[in-house]
Amino acid sequence: MIFSLLLIVWIVILGIPTAIICLPLAFITGNVIPLYRASTFIVRTGYVLARINVRVEGRELIPPHTACIFMANHVSNLDPPALLPNIPGRASAFVKKSLIGIPVFGLGLRLAKFIPVDRSGDRDSAVESVAAAQQILSEGIHIMTFVEGTRSPDGRMLPFKKGPFYLAKETAAPCVPVSIWGTETMMAKGSVRIHPGTAHVVFHRPLNPGDFETREELMTAVRAAIASGLPEWMRN
Repeated sequence: MIFSLLLIVWIVILGIPTAIICLPLAFITGNVIPLYRASTFIVRTGYVLARINVRVEGRELIPPHTACIFMANHVSNLDPPALLPNIPGRASAFVKKSLIGIPVFGLGLRLAKFIPVDRSGDRDSAVESVAAAQQILSEGIHIMTFVEGTRSPDGRMLPFKKGPFYLAKETAAPCVPVSIWGTETMMAKGSVRIHPGTAHVVFHRPLNPGDFETREELMTAVRAAIASGLPEWMRN
């Protein structure tokens, strides 16, 4: 539990002055880069304090100067902070709509153009989220998405949601499969306890949606790529 407390205290200590300085700056100038960089710095250093080592492979495969859709599996709440700071440039992500309503934190998400998602399954909300993601990609900002839609309870891969693949076919943005493992034992689903260890983040060669006739074929290719970077027991 000590490592969880260390991480929380560190985020609070650095997060408060960051919010006081960078949020008004981003709101007034429209420049969110200082806020984005400060936030990723807090995450990186916080992980060091919590003895979470992030080992990254394949970053050289990411196409430069091209907005991509990063598609990862999801096994722990430690995954997003492990992945996002290691995506070159700036990235947005899909987040639960309820998070946008949190004071201060929600404002930061809105300024950073994170995309609210209504998990009720409402079609109109889904179309709205995809349209927002299309706009963000057109601005040269990456999209990070966890294609299972939720955390796996035991580390094994779950079925994929169709939304990210609809977005990929609509925008033709390169899809970068990402394998994440190790975090499933460091912070299990439903737990707040953090155990020190190594989080593995493996970037795979990007896939061009135009090379696949259907969303289903693209989904199959992404799944195979993600599975190839996971331990055998996780490849459901």
